[in-house]
Amino acid sequence: MSKKLKNKIVAKKAHVAVIGMGYVGLPLALAFAQKGYKTSGIDTDKQRVERIKRGESYITDVPSRLIARMSAKKVFDVSTDFDLLSQADVVIICVPTPLKRKYTPDISYIVSAVKSVARHLHKDMLIVLESTTYPGTTEELIKPQLENSGLRAGRDFYVAFSPERIDPGNRSFDVTRIPKVVGGLTETCTELSGLLYRQIIKNVHQVSSPKAAEMTKLLENSFRIVNIGWINEIAQMCHASGIDVWEVIDAAKTKPFGFMPFYPGLGVGGHCIPEDPLYLYWKAKHYNFSCKFIKLAADTNHDMPAFAVNRLKKLLHKPFKTARVLVLGVTYKKDVKDLRKSPAISLIELLRKQTRVDYYDPLIPFLKLDGLDLKAIDLTAAKLKSYDVVVVAVDHSALDYAFIYKNARLIFDTRNIYKGKKDKKVVRL
Repeated sequence: MSKKLKNKIVAKKAHVAVIGMGYVGLPLALAFAQKGYKTSGIDTDKQRVERIKRGESYITDVPSRLIARMSAKKVFDVSTDFDLLSQADVVIICVPTPLKRKYTPDISYIVSAVKSVARHLHKDMLIVLESTTYPGTTEELIKPQLENSGLRAGRDFYVAFSPERIDPGNRSFDVTRIPKVVGGLTETCTELSGLLYRQIIKNVHQVSSPKAAEMTKLLENSFRIVNIGWINEIAQMCHASGIDVWEVIDAAKTKPFGFMPFYPGLGVGGHCIPEDPLYLYWKAKHYNFSCKFIKLAADTNHDMPAFAVNRLKKLLHKPFKTARVLVLGVTYKKDVKDLRKSPAISLIELLRKQTRVDYYDPLIPFLKLDGLDLKAIDLTAAKLKSYDVVVVAVDHSALDYAFIYKNARLIFDTRNIYKGKKDKKVVRL
């Protein structure tokens, strides 16, 4: 192990640079800054950088006062200048990994970040990729690109993969409380990256290789997408059979072993669950292997908004094109101001093609996304009564469900908010 880098990490003298100031990178950078490390955030988005410099947070889990406090202590700064990397001892890459098309990964952000690191690579530097990607990325893409410098990974510099584990809105598990997985190109790479993360995270689990760490992340998210897809299929089956799926889930989860409850809804949102498993699906095809469960689950979840629209059509005793529908909640997750891949948005887009639709979300006053340009309604009693049906798409805590129940004519509840209500005006998914 590099004694020089090890001593810097232990003494909190290592300069940490985090590329990407999004939902993963900003909380991670601040966690290192809070422990006393000089930490630099780097992002290509000038507006995002300017907001951070003003001490403004755009992430639910990051208080603005924390940014301001770390900046005032001179342990945290942010820039669009990648030349800062030449001063860094540690570089952590937290850039987006979207899909080019439905089943094709887009790793261009990783490629761009690695090129920037390569231009400033020096001896005793530790580079860690956190961006979710397909197994093999670290060894097949990052290692060769960095070694073009003439330096050798595992000897002159160190490379590891450590999958991000962020759960936006989860106050019980912030970035420092979620166990970390690390896998390096060599044993030394693994040990150094493990040592680094133990400075901010208590539990660090080391695996044998970057591939194992990359696969770990995809297993976690594939587990989610497959089980959510399965319970959404069960929900459709139960509806066709005249069975209450929510009652069935409650009964099944009384079993103290061998069952974990998942709940139906309009699909899956955010960055991780809708897209990350498809990286594994894509990679598997290179080995002539088909991940049938992942594709089936992704397609099932994708079709849930259409299933909801068909349910609404059958609920209303009037031509659907003359109906007025109100959608409550448009974020992808409860109490989180994030619209990425939100199935509620997909629902609104489908409804707009067939009828009149409005929305209300306490977190999103305006909705300008993917061709939508809407303003949230004022949630008054009179307004609620004017809609033929109110759809509970996201179960935000700030919504007054008693008030909604009192004034809505018909409620289509996709989140089981009105569990136990024996009333014809409430129909659950």
